[in-house]
Amino acid sequence: MSAGRRGNGEGTIFQRKDGRWTAGAEVGGYQRKWIYGKTRREVADRLTKIQRDVAEGRPVINERLSVAEYLNRWLNEVAKHRTRPMTWLHILPSLGRVRLAKLTPQHVQSLVTQKVREGRLSPRTIQYMHSVLRAALNQAVRWRMVHYNAAAMVSTPRVTQREVLALTPEEARRLLDAARGDRLEALYSVALALGLRQGEALGLMLSDLDLEVGTLRVRRASQRIPHQGTQLVETKTERSRRTLVMPRIVISALRSHRARQALERLAAGEKWVDLDLVFPSERGTLADGPNVTHRFHKLLKRADLPPMRFHDLRHACASLLLVQSVDPRVVMETLGHSQISLTMNTYSHVLPALQWEAADKMESVLTVR
Repeated sequence: MSAGRRGNGEGTIFQRKDGRWTAGAEVGGYQRKWIYGKTRREVADRLTKIQRDVAEGRPVINERLSVAEYLNRWLNEVAKHRTRPMTWLHILPSLGRVRLAKLTPQHVQSLVTQKVREGRLSPRTIQYMHSVLRAALNQAVRWRMVHYNAAAMVSTPRVTQREVLALTPEEARRLLDAARGDRLEALYSVALALGLRQGEALGLMLSDLDLEVGTLRVRRASQRIPHQGTQLVETKTERSRRTLVMPRIVISALRSHRARQALERLAAGEKWVDLDLVFPSERGTLADGPNVTHRFHKLLKRADLPPMRFHDLRHACASLLLVQSVDPRVVMETLGHSQISLTMNTYSHVLPALQWEAADKMESVLTVR
């Protein structure tokens, strides 16, 4: 590349070996804009326009930057600990090659429609995917890399409230009785008594437990990513990272679990992979979520309980706490919810029982003795 003679106020202009002309312009500390053309006059005119836009505060768009390149930059510089890898696998195949400057609401709407038609993602997951993309594009607007946020003009599927399956106290005790002696007995206790998501429970490390004090810290989660296997990732939100106080029944189950795990470790010998996990596979590696769910379904049959998802243990935890008049804000903190309204809307089926109890308490207060 050879440098051409620079004219007054033109900035940096070069003529390439192939005869084409190019100009480079600083458009802020964050990026540099390159212009290509057949003649010096062409790139000089475009450079002048860019310099005028910069001087007047108008954004200068990098038309060569792809959505994938931008999202990776945004992830590394802004949202590395807030966005899960799985989200990129939903977005990049459809939008990754699109130029960021050319991204339109139609592109984003097509992505959302495609995910709805495929039927593999829940409406809530699609909403989360959309919210991540919208947040990334909001930053692109603030960095003056795009004129507008294409995701902000797109609608997502409505989330219908799924009926929550709640175990009664008697059913919860029956479940734990049926799990006695199972290698995952402590896992079921943790999920039921503390409301951990399956991924959060499988992501627990021994350093997250303090059995003497009786506390458990949630810091990460196990997530199965297509074509990449199971990985440990940061929890979704700041609220999800929480420290919980364990009931004695859970502490006891975890002590027994550690003794059982020590025997498994001896049996595995050199095949054991030490990842410091509380609930690993029988070789010490990250446990497979679907396999854990399969074992859970067998447990339900042994306990003579109706079919349910592993996630319903989390719902059972919240319901059992609320019917015992535990403050809803404490329940919110236990589950790691971001808002009290989410907790109360999800477990609105418990409200009638609480209202009857509130009425009885008010009666006792107002009745003259």
